[in-house]
Amino acid sequence: MKAAIITVAGISSRFNEGIPEGNKKLKAIYYETYREKTLLFQLLRKCSFADRIVIVGGYKFDELTQYVDGLEPEFKDKISLVYNPHYEDLGSGFSLYLGLEEAFSQGAEEILFVEGDLDIDPESFAKVRDANGNVVTYTREPIYANKAVVFYQDGNGKAHYAFNSDHGLLKIDDAFSCILNSGQMWKFVNSEKLKEANRKFYREEPDGTNLKIIRNYLDMDETYELILLSRWTNCNTRKDFEKIESYWEDEQ
Repeated sequence: MKAAIITVAGISSRFNEGIPEGNKKLKAIYYETYREKTLLFQLLRKCSFADRIVIVGGYKFDELTQYVDGLEPEFKDKISLVYNPHYEDLGSGFSLYLGLEEAFSQGAEEILFVEGDLDIDPESFAKVRDANGNVVTYTREPIYANKAVVFYQDGNGKAHYAFNSDHGLLKIDDAFSCILNSGQMWKFVNSEKLKEANRKFYREEPDGTNLKIIRNYLDMDETYELILLSRWTNCNTRKDFEKIESYWEDEQ
């Protein structure tokens, strides 16, 4: 069974910066015109290939539930909503952990994971979807320490990630042979090793980021294909959303 996991639990602090408390929105379901013009809906369309779609929420979970309840059956009937009670006090890894546990409970053997604040062009998304093996993605965006997730390979070709969750400076102590801006989208085809990677995360570092689970998996001598995401935008601000919405209009 194929599953897709989308994580949208974060508090959207930069997206809601300067916005009065009563007007703050969950970034993934924010829209200005039509309810279909949201980050989440666009990802759901791209994930329609999956037998099950697991959405992990936390911040403004009631609003997320209402949004999903209003979707057409072609989407809603595939969706499992999971609440992360630790969306404020633990890292992004716990959302992925919960999403994986839900996917495993439903018998998932192949899992695509994408962070819920991304916009990715349909062609690149399809390349990841259709790949036969594991996939690690990257973009051509400049690497800025305050927002980028860095992917790099050491001298032996082993995969590593670096990210500062406080959006400050990054420091990489390792020698590297390759360094890229991560596309924050992955595909995993070995469910047994992914289960072990998830268990290891829960035992050793349940307050870590989702990169810990991914690194656990890639450390198990897993081969992977590097796929470029041609158009990729991480929606951090309302200005980012305006740019993304213009892409959607061009695709219609």
